Amino acid sequence: MSRRGRKLPIAGQPSGEAPKADEAGSTDVAESKTAPAEVSVTEVPSWRLVTTLAAAGALAGLAIVLVFSWAEPRIEAHRAEALRAAIGEVLRGPERYETLFVVEGALSASLPVGADSAGLDRIYEGFDPTGRPMGFAIAGGLPGYQDIVRLIFGFDAERGELLGMKVLESKETPGLGDKIEKDSAFVSSFRGVVPPIEGVKAGEGTGGEHEVDMITGATISSRTVIAVINQRLETLRPIIEAYVRERAAAKAAVGAEAGR
Repeated sequence: MSRRGRKLPIAGQPSGEAPKADEAGSTDVAESKTAPAEVSVTEVPSWRLVTTLAAAGALAGLAIVLVFSWAEPRIEAHRAEALRAAIGEVLRGPERYETLFVVEGALSASLPVGADSAGLDRIYEGFDPTGRPMGFAIAGGLPGYQDIVRLIFGFDAERGELLGMKVLESKETPGLGDKIEKDSAFVSSFRGVVPPIEGVKAGEGTGGEHEVDMITGATISSRTVIAVINQRLETLRPIIEAYVRERAAAKAAVGAEAGR
């Protein structure tokens, strides 16, 4: 018999004996182990990675710009509406109001040529249906216990007293510091108070016209509100009073001229 037709014995089985078949009829032959196939790795050029990352970054940036462009006008419109409502609240319902800019230490209803309104301080004067001035709304902010506390308050320059106060933005501690905007007794206590304001502990005041009872457990937040009002009026009160005097003088001059 040639080598090609010769049957080789299976390991563990006597020579010349046919291999045994199992119940399924298959031959009980040990499977030979094969070497694992080699995995080919294709190296990606660095320029392709950089290009992919740049494209992804550009698309993400474009998406951010588009979302911001869509949202910004709506956010600004919401802020403007909230400001209008706050001015109306602290001035006790004016028929209308005008924006006045602080220009070179004086109030002006118009901007100088070439001036940027974004960089100028401003206040708002309210008028009743007959055109009579009702007071000035002044906004400001200072660091509180958690973050910046921003508020707006109304000031009657003729009587020298506050008309009201409203917190515009605050991140003070819920249940404590946030009472500066949620505690109606504290908010209403600013009506009729005469600045500069003095904060006193609840129950320890004398009932003076300059006193405001601070909130128990939120003295830092309470002091911040008082500090904002005092600080803003320290700067703006002389300017406002000068503006009121000049307007009264101009009105008197017009009346005298008309009476001749």
